[in-house]
Amino acid sequence: MSLTFEGKVVLVTGAGGGLGREYALAFGERGASVVVNDLGGDIKGGGKSSAAADKVVEEIRAKGGKAVANYDSVEDGEKLIQTALDTFGRIDIVVNNAGILRDRSFARTSDLDWDLIHRVHLRGSFMVTRAAWNHMKNQKFGRIIMTSSAAGIYGNFGQANYSAAKLGMLGLANTLAIEGQKYNIHCNTIAPTAGSRLTQTVMPPDLLESLKAEYVAPLVLWLCHEQCQESGGLFEVGAGWIGKLRWERSRGRTVRYKNQSMTPEAVRDQWDNICDFTDATKPASVQESLHTLVDALSKVDSEGGVAANPTASAATASSASGINPAVGQKLPETTFSFSHTQCILYALGVGMSTKDPDHLRFLYEGHEDFSCLPTFGVIPSQAAMMDGGLASAPGLNIDFTQVLHGEQYLELYKPLPTSVNTYSGEELVCYNQWSVFVVGAGGFGGKRTSEKAKTIVPPPKRAPDAVVIDSTTRDQAALYRLSGDWNPLHIDPSFAAMGGFKAPILHGLCSFGFAARHVLKQYANNDPTRFKAIKVRFVKPVLPGQSLQTEMWKEGNRIHIQCKVKETDAVVLSGAYVDLHGAPEASPEKLPQGGGLQSELVFAEIGRRIKDVGSELVKKVNAVFNWEITKDGKNAAEWTIDLKSGAGALHKGPYSGKADVTFTVSDEDFMEVVQGKLNPQKAFFAGKLKVRGNIMLSQKLEVILKDHAKL
Repeated sequence: MSLTFEGKVVLVTGAGGGLGREYALAFGERGASVVVNDLGGDIKGGGKSSAAADKVVEEIRAKGGKAVANYDSVEDGEKLIQTALDTFGRIDIVVNNAGILRDRSFARTSDLDWDLIHRVHLRGSFMVTRAAWNHMKNQKFGRIIMTSSAAGIYGNFGQANYSAAKLGMLGLANTLAIEGQKYNIHCNTIAPTAGSRLTQTVMPPDLLESLKAEYVAPLVLWLCHEQCQESGGLFEVGAGWIGKLRWERSRGRTVRYKNQSMTPEAVRDQWDNICDFTDATKPASVQESLHTLVDALSKVDSEGGVAANPTASAATASSASGINPAVGQKLPETTFSFSHTQCILYALGVGMSTKDPDHLRFLYEGHEDFSCLPTFGVIPSQAAMMDGGLASAPGLNIDFTQVLHGEQYLELYKPLPTSVNTYSGEELVCYNQWSVFVVGAGGFGGKRTSEKAKTIVPPPKRAPDAVVIDSTTRDQAALYRLSGDWNPLHIDPSFAAMGGFKAPILHGLCSFGFAARHVLKQYANNDPTRFKAIKVRFVKPVLPGQSLQTEMWKEGNRIHIQCKVKETDAVVLSGAYVDLHGAPEASPEKLPQGGGLQSELVFAEIGRRIKDVGSELVKKVNAVFNWEITKDGKNAAEWTIDLKSGAGALHKGPYSGKADVTFTVSDEDFMEVVQGKLNPQKAFFAGKLKVRGNIMLSQKLEVILKDHAKL
């Protein structure tokens, strides 16, 4: 669907030529009302003319668009915005594009050279944006573009004045993005490279030809569209290429000691470490920036000194052997009791819903197959870990605000019960293995790894066999925490901000639960007895309300999984897998008959035929057919006819392998086809029979579906 700007009013400054002209024309072509601002001066800021703006207005109107010219200086920001209000009645989008050059080497830069550049670029953008700000706030919509430059990001010889102003615009944009967030005002910064009056003197003609302004405009239009949720971003753009930039910071070193002077010698001795970008962090807010400093200060104040390497000892009280007494320590035995209420609450917490009939067995204690989700097995172990367990270990002085969940392994030895009142020491129900990372900790001594640790496994190098996308709700974390993880990080915005997050984040184990149940449904027909074990590595946080995309690869009874945030494509669970117990072979005699679908009886007969002459059919057909049967427009049943392996087989429900061809058809039309009343080709072209995969293989179905009377 194309992006339009009908009803939106756009102001583009410096729109008489170059990039600004291209933006104005593009907005006009897509339905926006455009205020074309241009002072009409030269590239050094001298002179004034209305010709440039008038010409662009004429171009927009000639194509059927709406536009008006404005000839004021951007320093008179109110006048520019007033033109928009007087002509079109509102202002929605401001593109701060106007600029001039007064290049000088730093030693030759005069006061005028400095002041004029800042007045046009930085002050001009401030004045125009401030004039539009309250109008945008009141209408709860605004899109603002600041135009920076590679010179502002990286510096450039002879452009000290220009570089300073351009980077200043980035700082202005970052703050506007924060202040505008609750008013739906987004502000982004671009650093374009394109042919214009400002670049024609420093670039060769052939390069200018490949750096057309029209290759920048599409990014500006997207960032200004109401669908775009990007804000506070910085983008380099040119020649059809777009890249996003972000700050990066080394891990650094703390070189101050309690009750001691901080010395330049200590800085010198740690200089290589201070400048080492290995495992660099990427702070995205003032809170994240300050968090590291606060952390360093707390260490200095609490420890009486800081080791030269900050990864050494946030919590080390080493024994004489040099190994922290926490190593090898066993946590005290605890008890955990639960009823069906906790099982249901957990299922709701990981996204199960009564809108899906398959979920009812996990949500209703009166269901004939009422079961506990297998991943509920992490809940008792979490209680043992966090409710005083770790804190009681000698030599382990951990700041729990710095604890990150790294990996999780869960293995079930039997299906979880739906309630437990007493614990039998003779019966092992499940096994959990936790891996946690403590920021700033280390120096424990002993081995760095354990042979007992379950390792992560990368997925196969092919496209996923199955993908499931599931939306979390804004209240997902608030609901999941009721299962026992009371960390304020998942509910309290101010606490989350102290942790460096823009908003409370979803529990890693909640994403873990989502992914596990996706596998359970896709490959085990929601049968918890099939579940054996799961291992994941937690990579990045998820915000409540984002969608989780679980990608799955089947390798025997192991399902490799990778989980992403669909909106950002960021991987949140990696190297993960679920191990399943093997499924029993489907038996046609045990298949449910009837069930409200006429096709049930047909597939039962097909099952009997396969049982009788399956080997012969496999030789003739050598293909796997999947049938999706619908009723009243909704999926009602799924069947797979495997005539490729062994002596053939019929499977009911989701199929764990890969079908060669998949048919989707209603129950009624399926019966018409089977009975010879509806020609399959006519059904296909009429849209009644949908086919995916190798359509030519469908001809081989005649072997199975012949002899209509018996079917």
